[in-house]
Parts: sequence; C-alpha cells; structure tokens
Amino acid sequence: MNIKVIYTGKHELPQFETSQSAGMDLRANIEAPIILEKGARVLIPTGIKLALPKGYEAQIRPRSGLAYKHGVTVLNSPGTIDADYRGDVGVLLINHGKDDFIIEDGMRVAQMVVAAYTQFTWNTVTDLDETSRGEGGFGSTGKH
Repeated sequence: MNIKVIYTGKHELPQFETSQSAGMDLRANIEAPIILEKGARVLIPTGIKLALPKGYEAQIRPRSGLAYKHGVTVLNSPGTIDADYRGDVGVLLINHGKDDFIIEDGMRVAQMVVAAYTQFTWNTVTDLDETSRGEGGFGSTGKH
C-alpha cells in the first residue's frame, strides 16, 4: 500500500525498523525541548500530514520503552487518525512517571500502525444470541 505524505519534519521520514514491524516510530518535530511535568500532558507535532486510503485508519500507540522506563505514554491510546483527516499527526503524551520528562526534537515518541476498519449500521433487536459468557463483564472469563 502506498500512502501520500507531506513531511515537514527535520529528521528522516518514519520507516519500518524490521521486516516484520507492525508500526513505524513517530518523532517529535519541535523547535525546543519540552519539559513534560509529572501528571501533565502535551500534544507533540510530528510534521506528518497524510492521506490514508478509504477504509483505513492510522493508530497512534505508545512506545513500550518510554512507558516502561519513564511512565510516559499516549493518553488516548490508541489514538485514531481518520482517512479524511489532513492535518499534522499529533501525539498526545502524558507523564505518569514520578519525575519530569524532557522531550527533545527528533525523539521517538510513539508508533503508528495502519489498519483496515469496517463501517457498520445498527440492527435494533429485542434480544441477542445466547453465549456461554452471557453478560459476564470485566474479569469474568476463565472463572467457573
């Protein structure tokens, strides 16, 4: 699949790092370092504008290293970039860590996965098919 992109970043355009990578790392495209205080959130621009094909979305996901080592993650994870959006792909980060975190220009702040989706219509009914799970909610599977 080819995706049209306008890139205004100062760094290399994201690419797959291995032959089986699901996502590409997105880099901060900022003029000066940003201090992300503990408990705070910030929208980081990437310099990427794209035109996804109809029926696809770009999912913005956390980078595991930032989450594990610093408690920094994508707040609305996964964030969705719709096929008809044409603005800068922003990454909404939050610092759940115990220390402030400095975001530098060019730092890998998230990853982007492109996935197909299906739009649907509602079929209003009065009952649903029975299953062994039924209405069992959070934490109910695997219990007898």
